[in-house]
Amino acid sequence: MKTFVKLSGLATADAVALVPAGGAAGFVVDVAGAPASIGLADVPPLLDRLDRDAEAWAIVRDPTAETVHRLFDDAGVDRVQVYGKIPDGLEFLEIHHLVPSLPVPARGTDGPDPPIPPAEDYSRLHVDAAGDPLADGSARVADPACVGRIIEGQPGRKIVLAGGLTAATVGPVLAESRPWGIDVSAGVRDPAGRIDPGRVRAFLDAVAAAEAPPGG
Repeated sequence: MKTFVKLSGLATADAVALVPAGGAAGFVVDVAGAPASIGLADVPPLLDRLDRDAEAWAIVRDPTAETVHRLFDDAGVDRVQVYGKIPDGLEFLEIHHLVPSLPVPARGTDGPDPPIPPAEDYSRLHVDAAGDPLADGSARVADPACVGRIIEGQPGRKIVLAGGLTAATVGPVLAESRPWGIDVSAGVRDPAGRIDPGRVRAFLDAVAAAEAPPGG
């Protein structure tokens, strides 16, 4: 199975052009304290550089229903990934194109497994280390045992894993947890915080290597 790859915190056309076919561009939209945040009106021009076979995701925190409406209708995104509370007052199709982000304990910490939203409402789930991933680009590693329980308990569900992924770590994570998709932000940035094309290529190469059959 080819792994779904989402590059998040994109803010420039050049960064959007790095998104692989079949993957997704993640735009942090109007999130206070998030260094990669952009305005809703900034999203449509960036979509011109997105591969036609890739998806556009807005990433938001505690949105209002009106914000969700505008992200779909005005910004033209395919999915809205939500950290925090999902608002009331959404339409049927909006609900089915939302992706709740579930906070799990970071590696080496304790905490409960998060409640799992119903599959009949949300076909995809995003899993990230608890804390403030929008501020630090999901640099913390999610507890693998908790992630494993979520994935094993949701067979067939499309679960996207974030948290501490880099070209060096993504192969072992894919082998251990086997998520449907992965989400990277901090792991492909340079020291100045910009998306680094070389690091993106190395990350995608590492994903491809992990997917290759043994001896292939």
